[in-house]
Amino acid sequence: MEQITNTVLMVRPVNFRMNEETAVNNYFQEELQLKNEEINNKAQQEFDTFVDKLKAVGVNVVVVEDKKELDTPDSIFPNNWVSFHQDGKVAVYPMFAENRRRERRMEFFEVLEAQGFKISDVVDYTEAEDEKVYLEGTGVLILDRINRKAYCALSVRADEELLIEFCEDFEYSPVIFSAFQDVDGKRLPIYHTNVMMCVAEEFAVICADAIDDTKERKSVLKHLKQDGKEIITITEVQMHQFAGNMLQVKGGENKTYLVMSATAHKSLTAHQIRTIEKYCEILSSDLNTIETCGGGSARCMMAEVFLPKA
Repeated sequence: MEQITNTVLMVRPVNFRMNEETAVNNYFQEELQLKNEEINNKAQQEFDTFVDKLKAVGVNVVVVEDKKELDTPDSIFPNNWVSFHQDGKVAVYPMFAENRRRERRMEFFEVLEAQGFKISDVVDYTEAEDEKVYLEGTGVLILDRINRKAYCALSVRADEELLIEFCEDFEYSPVIFSAFQDVDGKRLPIYHTNVMMCVAEEFAVICADAIDDTKERKSVLKHLKQDGKEIITITEVQMHQFAGNMLQVKGGENKTYLVMSATAHKSLTAHQIRTIEKYCEILSSDLNTIETCGGGSARCMMAEVFLPKA
């Protein structure tokens, strides 16, 4: 088993804008006083620059174009609807926002198969949408693939029963907790675990302050420590700069990189940067438009491909 991969699937947007259907409980989204066309153009520029940076260090980026007629403003975040696993299995997930369900395009699998990847089985959880039950992929599931643990902050987009079903199907142990953020003086659930937590090979980045329940917080930190992870804690302010939304990837010559946005990178302290750089290089890119309107960042844009090669 490996924790990180050299291949990521990314979707180039054609209709990117602030998604009104997700804004109801994604408190990271904000309005930009720009026309949608301008927003999409800026998002495309940020996307292309980001892809170029990943490719420049030897990451295998499989880029698929979004389709205009689908009208999918959040297609740039494919990690919420699909995950690709080392045993050849693919999981397809139920989504909270109706317009995000149109992002699920099975032709993506053909693109990967054409590149020599092998898919043995597709596990489809999307029927749960009929019951208004959701589990938004590696947005809500932070997978420690080596130690077979699935960290998950429960929310409208992360159902506990479905999480347990996923863990049974894919042989993970669930580590379940609740995580919150301040919204207009109230503590409200964080919409996706991956904005407050990232598990890399030898370390983990986590906003422990978001886990209000002391027992739950201790339990999560204990799991990470037991598995030998050095813990880098970030503040809630840093979390809002997307400092939790990071992903470790493998570049050329097996060099590893922690990928994040420029906003996240700027928010880190010198000590946090030194700690990360003990283990890998930092690769950051300006994703300001995507973060502001989409409420997601670098990690959300990359669906990791762990599939075996045929």
